[in-house]
Amino acid sequence: MSLPNGDPSRRDSNDINPFSKAEIYYGDTSAALRKDARNRTFSQIVDATKSSNVQEVRNQHRRSSLDASGQQPRKFLIPVESTLKELLAQEDSDHNCQITIDDKGPKVLQLGTAPSQGYNRVDVRGTYMLSNLLQELTMAQDYGRKQVILDESRLNENPVDRLARFIRDTFWENLTRCIDGANIAMVAKDPKDWTSDPRPRVYVPHGAPEQYEYYTEIARKHPKIRLDVQWLSPNVTPDYVRDLNVAPGLLAIAMDKVEDKNGETTLKGKPFIVPGGRFNELYGWDSYMASLGLLIHDRVDLCKSMVENFVFCIQHYGKILNANRSYYLGRSQPPFLTDMTLRVYDRIRNEPDAHEFLRLGLLAAMKEYFGIWTADPRLDEETGLSRYRPMGVGVPPETESTHFKHVLDPYAAKHGITFEEFVKGYNAKKINEPDLDVYFLHDRAVRESGHDTSYRLENVAADLATVDLNSCLYKIECDLAKTIRNFLGDELAVPEEFRAPGQASFHTSAMWDRRAKKRRLAMDEYMWDEENGMYFDYNTAKKETTQYESVTCFWAMWSGVATPRQAASMVIKSLPKLEELGGLASGTEKSRGPVGINRPNRQWDFPFGWAPQQILAWQGLERYGYHEEAKRTAYKWIYMCTKAFVDFNGVVVEKYNVTNHKEPHKVAAEYGNQGSDFKGVPREGFGWVNASYIVALDIVDTHMKRALGALTEWETFARVTRDLDVYTYANKEGWGESQPPSGEVTPESEKLDKHPTGLFHEGMPAGHVVHGHGLEHLAHSHGGSARRQAEQEKEMAKEH
Repeated sequence: MSLPNGDPSRRDSNDINPFSKAEIYYGDTSAALRKDARNRTFSQIVDATKSSNVQEVRNQHRRSSLDASGQQPRKFLIPVESTLKELLAQEDSDHNCQITIDDKGPKVLQLGTAPSQGYNRVDVRGTYMLSNLLQELTMAQDYGRKQVILDESRLNENPVDRLARFIRDTFWENLTRCIDGANIAMVAKDPKDWTSDPRPRVYVPHGAPEQYEYYTEIARKHPKIRLDVQWLSPNVTPDYVRDLNVAPGLLAIAMDKVEDKNGETTLKGKPFIVPGGRFNELYGWDSYMASLGLLIHDRVDLCKSMVENFVFCIQHYGKILNANRSYYLGRSQPPFLTDMTLRVYDRIRNEPDAHEFLRLGLLAAMKEYFGIWTADPRLDEETGLSRYRPMGVGVPPETESTHFKHVLDPYAAKHGITFEEFVKGYNAKKINEPDLDVYFLHDRAVRESGHDTSYRLENVAADLATVDLNSCLYKIECDLAKTIRNFLGDELAVPEEFRAPGQASFHTSAMWDRRAKKRRLAMDEYMWDEENGMYFDYNTAKKETTQYESVTCFWAMWSGVATPRQAASMVIKSLPKLEELGGLASGTEKSRGPVGINRPNRQWDFPFGWAPQQILAWQGLERYGYHEEAKRTAYKWIYMCTKAFVDFNGVVVEKYNVTNHKEPHKVAAEYGNQGSDFKGVPREGFGWVNASYIVALDIVDTHMKRALGALTEWETFARVTRDLDVYTYANKEGWGESQPPSGEVTPESEKLDKHPTGLFHEGMPAGHVVHGHGLEHLAHSHGGSARRQAEQEKEMAKEH
């Protein structure tokens, strides 16, 4: 609405920001303001008794019959329910309450303009705008709106901005959970509970009696929810965990003491982020990955709370659990606690409790390090390297009852009993099948790795010292050494509750420096392959590397375990093998091998790409100065995610097919895909994909973001910018023209082959890159000045 001076760039004070959160845009305040603004006449706005205002009125142009308003975006007046029905009936040809490129409708709908009170009609065209219309009307319906004034700018919004906005304003909130009396009946329900009487149940460790008292009182006051409150045994054995499977439940996590409305002290759960889809608990490495995006969005409070939940888990359960369900008591997930703690500490260091937060996070990480990752059975004594090797008995209960049917049917036939009878007898150890014991040993290890499942790990996982796990442990060792030295006076006392068996009561930085050095030497000896320029998993049983080409090799760059020379070799030799249209694949097609009816594809293998692998690879590349490679691979990931978002009604899913140009979110492997089953509007996305999108946007520059907003493929962007002499980018097969064609490590780089240790590259000169790779060539290329200007623009944008 223009002000009396006729300036269309200025908006009436009653106008709502068109990109506000749904609760603001469609809430009661918005409705009142918009209704008031629409009903007021011009004479109500201008005081006609003043001659100056009367003259301004006379100078106003009459509104044309077509509602012309210069360059100002249009507004539509829309009856919500009838328009929704018309839109879905006309455009949703497959009847899934989404409008995608798969639908066969005419892809055009007329909407009435707001200034004409809906009389004048305007065409809204194309899948993207129509699917956005469906999303907006669904959200309006959520807030009980019968009629809305909708800004056209919400329908044709830059898709990169729209997805980033959804993540910030909607997805994080809808993925946030806490566990306490207000919602225990809902959050304790488990879609993976296959027992005959599923009911909300919580197990409380003996070290938290106040929680047992609290939940018992909740159960007493609200008998209808049938909450079952149980003490967890202090002696958790594989047999005990198996016996809990007849009554699975939540495991209690951290709570805060607060005052209720009556001024009495009570407990309130600490919030956390869940992955999404059917994964509705506090997960290990999912939470770390989510925190990387949350921190960019300044949700430090939520990240801090998740660290505190992990400290509680290690205190009472000995480890960060796969997730806080009883059947996960025996296994963990890849450990990232020190990095997560330090990132949060860096944002809260001026708060009163920051030092104690840091101390507790490090103590918890140390307890898990000694009690889980470097203890029997996970530690391989001969190499000094660690493996995923969790305890357990029988068939994993969280899977669907028929998940292992193809494996167990032959054994049931062998014993002449039914499938159900065999599972019951085998779990109770009444049936002895050593080969099956080995199978499930490896299966549990695959699940602990977080990479369930992959042919890289199948039937061998428990014997593998993996690159990913040992890179994480190296990072923990370096983080502890640096933090104890620089922040804790070079000595950290370990209280009894954080002390694993055999652990010293005092720790110094030198102890952790020695551990890091020892692990790096072991990884060099057993995992590094000079000829292939890649780290490989090491089979501790066969005493050989697996030669499976996996993107987890870049975890060695993320953690800093690789030397600059090794990093250069990986970028030259390994990166091209794994880089695809939509980013990095989990592994190579060659390593995966042929797939078919008898050998189906696994979801953590080629051609699928996962957000954690992208993030750690980007950070690893940036750590060693390969900023262009990081930007390129981040660009490809953003492009793929954005294209699926545009073409398929805002979808954001757990994983993607990075080789599929048209529909990368459609993954036909094992468990399908989480995040695509929604009606009308996406509500959650998927935790670590949300984070990866935000992290990637923090890596690419302004020119890239503009190109991505126009859905420009990487090859097109690289070609155009090269032709315009704006950039010199490395490509998948090789390097920019200013790069040495051989890609060999030079004698100069050999002299600089000094290993970076610790969180901040100790031992590596600031800004150092291996000669002939990374950013060095840009300073001498014809596009260097434009590059520097673009980077300066990016930094200025961040400051403002």
